[in-house]
Amino acid sequence: MISYNPKDWYKFIFNFHKADTLRSLAPLMLLIAGYSWLVSWLEIEYFRLPKNEHLKNISSMHNLLSFAISMLLVFRTNTAYDRWWEGRKLWGALVNNSRNLAMKLNSMLPDNDKAGRRFFAKTIAMYASILSQHLGSEETRLALDDAEHPELKRLDSTKHLPNQVASLMIHRVNRMYEEGKIKGDQLIILNGELQSFTDICGACERIKNTPIPFSYSVFLKKFIFLYTVTLPFSFAISLGYLAIPVVTIIFYVLASLELIAEEIEEPFGDDPNDLPTGKIASNIEKHVAEILY
Repeated sequence: MISYNPKDWYKFIFNFHKADTLRSLAPLMLLIAGYSWLVSWLEIEYFRLPKNEHLKNISSMHNLLSFAISMLLVFRTNTAYDRWWEGRKLWGALVNNSRNLAMKLNSMLPDNDKAGRRFFAKTIAMYASILSQHLGSEETRLALDDAEHPELKRLDSTKHLPNQVASLMIHRVNRMYEEGKIKGDQLIILNGELQSFTDICGACERIKNTPIPFSYSVFLKKFIFLYTVTLPFSFAISLGYLAIPVVTIIFYVLASLELIAEEIEEPFGDDPNDLPTGKIASNIEKHVAEILY
């Protein structure tokens, strides 16, 4: 995710970065500008069309459609941002739950149980790291310290890795109860904390695996395209060749809103504005280690 100073107007206006929609839309903007020039030249120089009621009707149609397209884009942007913000809240909950679990284990485990403390410090941090990779890619690679923690050999990279790591922690907690290291009420508390990990994973997968309906996305793109390509027919007569930059700017604004929504609606990828799940996982590792070691 890009870190920035919201008060730095100069940088926003005059600097361009790889996440700027202008870079992605530049070829289409040139195409729209060329198309607008062709329509303007035909109407002004070739056909020499006067201002008439027909063109006024086209302008009226654009006024009506502009309201409809603005409502659609507002809904589209809000829906995409809600998905992004929900993902951020889920990862914030994962941070808090990891800390809570580590603090409770720290109070329950005896100081001389170094192996248990190392196990949970490693697996709690591993869960966040694996979840980050799991959400960003269908294939997850993980280097395991099998010599220190033989239980980690049971992880199968072809299966759902977050579930496997959560299962390891649950098995270890239950074994601690069977060995008499923790009491029954402590077992219930720890199992509740561990369950929250899987709940967060499932909610993140729901966001990742449920995109905006295909028909809605296709319709909005077609609507933007059709709206833009009809603008020069009315603007060329009223604005002349100024219709070229005006139509191009209108296309840039409308298409940029759609591109931004596409980028943030799936917040677990590698786009510049996606959530920094890898950094959050590193912070979890650091904080859990501080608590348990």
